[in-house]
Amino acid sequence: MIEFCIDAFSQAQSWLFEALIQPLVFGLGGGNLLEDAFAATGWLLVGMLQIAVLLLLLGPLERWRPVEAVTDPAAVRTDVVYTLIHRLGLFRLALFFSIDPLWDSLAGAMRMQGLPTLQIDALWPGVTDIAIVSFCIYLLLLDLVSYWLHRWQHASNLWWALHSLHHSQRQMTMWSDNRNHLLDDLLRSAIFALLARLIGVEPGQFIALVAVSQLMESLQHANLKLGFGPLEYLLVSPRFHRLHHSIGIGHESSGPGTLGGHNFAVLFPVWDIIFGTANFESRWDATGVRDQLPAEGGRDYGRGFWQQQWLGLRRLLS
Repeated sequence: MIEFCIDAFSQAQSWLFEALIQPLVFGLGGGNLLEDAFAATGWLLVGMLQIAVLLLLLGPLERWRPVEAVTDPAAVRTDVVYTLIHRLGLFRLALFFSIDPLWDSLAGAMRMQGLPTLQIDALWPGVTDIAIVSFCIYLLLLDLVSYWLHRWQHASNLWWALHSLHHSQRQMTMWSDNRNHLLDDLLRSAIFALLARLIGVEPGQFIALVAVSQLMESLQHANLKLGFGPLEYLLVSPRFHRLHHSIGIGHESSGPGTLGGHNFAVLFPVWDIIFGTANFESRWDATGVRDQLPAEGGRDYGRGFWQQQWLGLRRLLS
């Protein structure tokens, strides 16, 4: 089944590339960029599949058992814009022409200097080089790094100035995962792209790792009153993650600039359990940032995409 899915995806990627992307690239005079364009086609196809899952699966689930009524559809529409930018490859395309060449040069310089990289799938020949085993190892390792990066986003006043945009959504839905400042996303993506190269993640595996993580994060942000019962100790649920977004409870209970808060895990709650930040209370609180409340100053995080980006830069500079 796995091989069938891989083959089907490869055929679809090749067809989309040959029918649409390759003629477009040639037409724009970018014949020297065909390899990057083919990789970008993979991201585009994954994004299209993700959007289909959101519309066909998560959408009906939200309507079946919502946490709250959507009273601000304009805010949700802005989150849709973020999702389309990220999932359909526009943000990834920017990385191809900015960050990725830098990491290529860095990796080449390391090889020239004889500096080793950690090839995790070669640690135990015959075991760790099995595709599904190496995939799970990479997923666990990258999720551990995600946990600590996420805590850093809340611990650093500079990074919180950007990351607070993600938490400012008062109407969390399945579209809210990608509601991030572009500079925030650039920092995280650059770190993970470099880490993936250093530990030997193949490009195809990296696309799959990102796709699985993104779909799970869309589910976690959904306006869906759902916990996973005993499985909640193994996998982050919408209830577990909503606590992280709850005003004054999950993400800034001790204020930004500290390591206070709960439920920083991206996929696996085990990191919150190990490092003492887990909160498994069964509650469904209002989401947002404390300083948005009128009694706390009523800070404006912006209504539209460009206004939110601009206000994020102002918070950072101030």
